[in-house]
Amino acid sequence: MRIMSKQPRKPLKWIGSAKRDLDAMPEDVKDVFGHAIDLAQAGGKHRDAKAMSGFGSAGVLEVVEDYRSDTYRAVYTVKFAGWIYVLHCFQKKSKSGIKTPKEDLALIKVRLKAAKLDYEVWQAQQGAR
Repeated sequence: MRIMSKQPRKPLKWIGSAKRDLDAMPEDVKDVFGHAIDLAQAGGKHRDAKAMSGFGSAGVLEVVEDYRSDTYRAVYTVKFAGWIYVLHCFQKKSKSGIKTPKEDLALIKVRLKAAKLDYEVWQAQQGAR
């Protein structure tokens, strides 16, 4: 019998209204996004998670889910060692192709900066111990 070692789960932080926004989505969408975030916490990657363009490396990921005639997106980052930050969950309203609307990209950038600051504060606290 082979015993698999259980990897410690990465703690999760929600930035801004991301949690409230996810909670307001249809159950089927919440299930997909919840599973993707859960996999990230365990060190894995959901099969539909893709690196978001415009953010450098693959540290910012998005999962897109179509439900009925709507498209929903969840954006999170694995950029900061040991942590998962959920940056934005939203329903894509734009009918102009698959591009992420500018307002949403701007919000993701602001929330990514907030996550970076939060992580740096946490790191500093760890060093002070």
